Amino acid sequence: MTMQQYGRTITEVPDETSAPTLCEFPLARSTGPARARAPWPPAPEEFSHWRANLRQQVLAEVTDFVSARCADELGECGVDVAGEILREFVKGGKCLRSTFMYLGWLCGAPASDAALAATASLELLHAFALLQDDVMDDSPSRRGRPAAHIQFTRWHRERGLSGSSRRFGESAAVLLGDLCLIWADQLLRSTGLDHHHLERAWPRYNAMRTELAIGQFADLAIDLRNLPSMESVLEVARKKSGNYTVRRPLEIGAAMAGCGPRTVALLGQYGSAVGEAFQLRDDILGTFGSPETTGKPNGGDLQERKATSVVVAAYHMGDAATRRQFGELINSDHLDDDALDRWRSLICATGAVSYIEEMISDRVEIARNALNDSGIDVVMRTALADMAGVCTRRAA
Repeated sequence: MTMQQYGRTITEVPDETSAPTLCEFPLARSTGPARARAPWPPAPEEFSHWRANLRQQVLAEVTDFVSARCADELGECGVDVAGEILREFVKGGKCLRSTFMYLGWLCGAPASDAALAATASLELLHAFALLQDDVMDDSPSRRGRPAAHIQFTRWHRERGLSGSSRRFGESAAVLLGDLCLIWADQLLRSTGLDHHHLERAWPRYNAMRTELAIGQFADLAIDLRNLPSMESVLEVARKKSGNYTVRRPLEIGAAMAGCGPRTVALLGQYGSAVGEAFQLRDDILGTFGSPETTGKPNGGDLQERKATSVVVAAYHMGDAATRRQFGELINSDHLDDDALDRWRSLICATGAVSYIEEMISDRVEIARNALNDSGIDVVMRTALADMAGVCTRRAA
């Protein structure tokens, strides 16, 4: 079974009457051969083109930075595969956080090479989070490739080194994540942004990093076997992913650009709603997503017995017989494909998927209402409305 069998489209792109007929959406620069800036009518494919250009430039920034650090610093660690693992890892990001940070900047300032480069720091911060998250979750894959700790484990085993190869792999991935956390800070400081811009960013940047770590702690502690409440699950989602994916990057970019408190606050309202919707979509994908599309294991959240919104909602919405079967699956020593399909069927039968879809739709509506009250110009409102769709209408 796949997510497509149960999901439905729940957001619409902005009406053509709500945006300019044509304008240039600002992109600071491109790497390699020159490319024309993407015009900005309200058609979603045009925004997709602009966003793809931005992603290419952000990944070029972070790849160049990582390559330099790998040559100068990581090459001394004695693990010759470490640099290649990291370079390949950072190439695969969707750059959502960087995009939101740059859109926050554009809400208050013109296109800027330095601001664009600064957004790449969030890709290194995200690499830190994912590298260590995969170790904590014992996840075998990420972005369609073996997870970093699996690659390090293989490297150790193939060389016949002493000690536990598994322990070595996990330790190496944690250390690589630590380096990414340090380098993210260094990249942000080295982009050429005026120190006044950076001073405005640091409070929210620090808050984001703290929230991310606290959210990860909470995620470790919450246990599906204890059948937590829906509010507890949503609170963990907000801490671990929602704020860190959308709200804080937007606020950081807007604060750097000198946006006023009201604009930053309204962007924060939008970001909180879209960030939570993003995590709700992630929860559906973690249960129903195709491994070929998500790059993650089949039914990974079910395999790990994660207390996600869709699973917890299904349990609380189910009848006594359904709850009994849930208990059997939760406590099973092994879940094969048949057991995973059975669990997914139970979830769907409760109506939980439709319930979570409605929650996503409600949060997208809240986000768009915040934009309508913000005083932000129509071009930026159009961009942010489309980004809400990017975060919630996705298969990976």
